[in-house]
Amino acid sequence: MTGMTTGARLLTECLSANGVDTIFGVPGESFLAVLDALVDHPEMRFITTRHEGGASFAAEAHGKLTGRPGICFVTRGPGATNASIGLHTAQQDSTPMIVFIGQVGRSMMEREAFQEVDYKAYFGSIAKWVAQIDDARRIPEFVSRAFHTAMSGRPGPVVLALPEDMLSGEAPQLPAAPAAHPGQPAPRPADIEDLRERLGKAERPLVIAGGGGWSARCAALLAEWAKRDGLPVGTELRCQDYLDNEHPSYVGDVGIGIAPDLAARIRESDCIVLLGGRMGEMPSSGYTLLDIPRPKQPLVHIHPGAEELGRVYAPTLAIHSASEAFLEAVLAASPLDGGRWAEWTKSARAEYERAAEGLPRAPGAVDPGDIVRTVRRLVPDAIVTNGAGNYATWVHKLWRHRAYRTQLAPTNGAMGYGVPASLAAALAHPEKQVVCFAGDGCFMMTGQELATAVRHRLKILFLVMNNNMLGTIRMHQERHYPARVSATELTNPDFAAYARAFGAFGGTIEDGKEAETVLREALAADGPALVEVKVDPEALSIRKTLSEIRAGA
Repeated sequence: MTGMTTGARLLTECLSANGVDTIFGVPGESFLAVLDALVDHPEMRFITTRHEGGASFAAEAHGKLTGRPGICFVTRGPGATNASIGLHTAQQDSTPMIVFIGQVGRSMMEREAFQEVDYKAYFGSIAKWVAQIDDARRIPEFVSRAFHTAMSGRPGPVVLALPEDMLSGEAPQLPAAPAAHPGQPAPRPADIEDLRERLGKAERPLVIAGGGGWSARCAALLAEWAKRDGLPVGTELRCQDYLDNEHPSYVGDVGIGIAPDLAARIRESDCIVLLGGRMGEMPSSGYTLLDIPRPKQPLVHIHPGAEELGRVYAPTLAIHSASEAFLEAVLAASPLDGGRWAEWTKSARAEYERAAEGLPRAPGAVDPGDIVRTVRRLVPDAIVTNGAGNYATWVHKLWRHRAYRTQLAPTNGAMGYGVPASLAAALAHPEKQVVCFAGDGCFMMTGQELATAVRHRLKILFLVMNNNMLGTIRMHQERHYPARVSATELTNPDFAAYARAFGAFGGTIEDGKEAETVLREALAADGPALVEVKVDPEALSIRKTLSEIRAGA
């Protein structure tokens, strides 16, 4: 006879069977039974964050780092809605993630009970699948489907609602489903031959790598293909670590503020190979680099989600394949004659190097570019995280990523992402230095997670670039409504004192001459350290000052 257990215990056994070792969340009464069941699963640590937005961001970053779904637990109503920002990030970043939500008891549903929300309606447009487990006997089925769905095709987030009485009630002791290892689509031999024929006729090819579902092995295969066939490779927004930035084929990031030379090469290319990405609004410079629906440039689009092929662009050749399977297949074929485009690749690489080193110095006593260069010199192999804001452009243009998943940044442009993402990075890789760049507005959205970093003594350097304004919005404001400032000025705390109040190292850089001394002291700290970098408001963007933008220069 089958023994009995509870829904919560059956759920935790299913998570354990899938290799879950880290859960992010904020405890809530609606899933107390799960918290109790976790006591018997010491292999799974529950990282209590100080806000559900921080928990969902951290879980999303964990999904990026591991390739397995990041796990987040939140309570019903306000807890779930607070977590929505991480779900949206996972959707647009194509990151595997599962959010478990404690739900009101089944007998209270459809009455707008305390904190009741219809999660299928609420999350339906930003999750791959939303469901509610009403019968504890179906927990293994639902959890198995959730893991498979989150990782299959184009990866993304899944939401499972868990009625409180289902979790605490009796359930049969069913076996947990085996760990999910979804199959991935692979190209047909005819696809590879078609691609080879098109590249064989090209003189100005360009590979643009991006999207989700990548791994360290996938990145290594890309590097091998680029080297073997001499192909130039750009990376989509915030996917710069998909190819070693020192690789002779790496030609820059196809993202916000794309280098004019690289944008011109995309327009001039006679064979674009879009590998894994979608070439959305940001990488395409507002859908201007490729015509819709039929691009002028011959376009080969490789994507693991069949629904993405032809969704925006009608490709010349559509290949339904995961990036890794495609790269394995193309490398199994004989090499192409890269001599046809050798000069094209060499000159594109030279343009990238000139663009990175030729940036103007920012006004004021501290140049954000010099801060990035100094940190890069001190800890070149760090995992770098950031949220959204103009400060991030210095990071994207000047940091050289040498290995896969040394960059954690939101392609959906979510402010506040960098701090929780740095928690996930430091927990997953305690042997590595983690550096979080944040603007003053960006940091204050999730800065309370500094308490989480201190609690776990995480090796994170937080750099808060403080110009006392919401810089990106101020830039647009000055462009469209010059000298009519409204709602973009900020009043900030003493960030170094704020850090010390939590028990972290706190330092300040007011002059570039003191930067290296302060940064070395921060990096030597036992645990998290925060350095406030006071930036002149004139240093509003990487290429133009506030005054120049206001004047329309």
